[in-house]
Amino acid sequence: MQKIINLLLKFIPRPLLIKFSTLLNKPMSFLYKGDAVECTVCEKYFKKFMPYGYGSETKSNRLCPSCLSLERHRLLWLYFKQKTNLFTEELSLLHMAPEQPFIKRFRSLNNLKYVTADLLSPIADVKTDIRNMSFKDNSFDVFICNHVMEHIDEEQKALKEIYRILKPNGWAILQVPIDYSLDVTYEDESITDPKEREKHFGQYDHVRQYGKDYPEHIRKAGFKVIEDNFIKSFSDNEIERYRFDKNEIIYLCVKE
Repeated sequence: MQKIINLLLKFIPRPLLIKFSTLLNKPMSFLYKGDAVECTVCEKYFKKFMPYGYGSETKSNRLCPSCLSLERHRLLWLYFKQKTNLFTEELSLLHMAPEQPFIKRFRSLNNLKYVTADLLSPIADVKTDIRNMSFKDNSFDVFICNHVMEHIDEEQKALKEIYRILKPNGWAILQVPIDYSLDVTYEDESITDPKEREKHFGQYDHVRQYGKDYPEHIRKAGFKVIEDNFIKSFSDNEIERYRFDKNEIIYLCVKE
C-alpha cells in the first residue's frame, strides 16, 4: 500500500487526486477496520491509518481511510473545538486550499459563512491566487490555509494578502512543515529542478524548508503570532492513538 500511495502522489496531478480520492473511502475503511487508532475528525476507529508521504518521507500509519485526515488535521480539529470560537460564534471563514477532512464538516456548521478558494483545486468555490486574492479588504473573520506557504515563491506577498482580507481581530491558522533542527529557514531561489527541490526542501514542489524562525516570517507581514503547544495537553497514549505529530506547534496569527 505504501508503494502504491507513493506512486499516486508522485505521478498523478493533485487536482485529479483530490477529485477522485473519496471513491476509495469505503473500501479502505473496510480494509483497515479495527480499533487501535482513532480519527478525531470523523470519529471512526481503525487497526491503523494508511501510509502517506513523498519519496523517502513516506511514513506508515498517517492517513485516515475514511475522511483522509493527517496528523495535523486531527490535532487542529480538536484545537478548533477546544480553543477557538469557530464552533460557537457567527463567523465568516475563508479556507484556502480546502482540505477534504474539513470541508463537509465546516459546511455543516450553521454559524459559519464558509467559502473555499484555490487557484487549481477542483473542489474550491472561488478560483484565486493567494498572492492576489479577489476579495475586498476586511472580508473575513477567520482564514485557514495549511501546508501551502512552503509552495509559494512570494511568501510575504501572500501573507500580506491574508492580512489584508482579514477583519481587525480576525485570526488565521497557517501551518507549514517545519524542520525544528533548523534555526533559520532554508531557501535558495536558484533551485528549480523538481528532483533538486525534493532533495533540498523535502518535496518536489516546495520552494523552502521552514525552520524555527517561521513565526518571524508571519510577524513580518504584520500579524501577532501566538505559539501554542496544544499537543502537550494530551497524554502519550492519546498522542499514539490519534497519531499526532509530537513536535507540532500551532501558530495562531491575529490581525490586531
